[in-house]
Amino acid sequence: MKADYAEPGDRFEVPLDGFVIDIVRDGSLIEIQTGSFGAMGKKLDHLLPSNQIVVVYPIAVETYLQKPGVTPRKSPKHGSVYDLFAELVSIPTLVDHPNLSLEVVLVAVTKIQVADAKVRRGRGGFRTEDRQLREILGRHRFDEGRDLLELVPDGLPPVFTTADLARRAGIGRGVAQQMAYCLRPLGLFIEQGRTKAGIEYSLAV
Repeated sequence: MKADYAEPGDRFEVPLDGFVIDIVRDGSLIEIQTGSFGAMGKKLDHLLPSNQIVVVYPIAVETYLQKPGVTPRKSPKHGSVYDLFAELVSIPTLVDHPNLSLEVVLVAVTKIQVADAKVRRGRGGFRTEDRQLREILGRHRFDEGRDLLELVPDGLPPVFTTADLARRAGIGRGVAQQMAYCLRPLGLFIEQGRTKAGIEYSLAV
């Protein structure tokens, strides 16, 4: 991903204050994060006060499985930009830091798989040896917390639950709950009360 994201003049794997920065570009620090956002907490807390940081988070919306000797096949599993919230729950208010931007990159990837007798039969007897980027399909940039409202679907009632949010966005209830967990402390979802159907919210004006 670093090679595909790179631009002329970039510097890579740059040491700074005891941390290693993926890419330094025109005074900005770029971190390509494929794992847990929680693992970045210490680095962000230390560097954000004096540095502009862009966290790039790739999400595989299309995955192809490449087994030896056969044509790659498309996996039925797919991601979406809403997968961001599964990671954002660990640092929900940091997205509002003036020195932090998030860039979600929607990608198609190929998983290179090899036979492995140690892998249980339920997983087909194959393990993933490598992941290769096939294509960048889209990007979403969030420079402040309020930018996350672009992911709130149209057509919500004035007062809504995460069930309403899930239905309108076409996502699972659990993902909608993660979304609400992130947007409430940012002041974007206002809690209005609780019913048997769940917590009721309204959108910040």
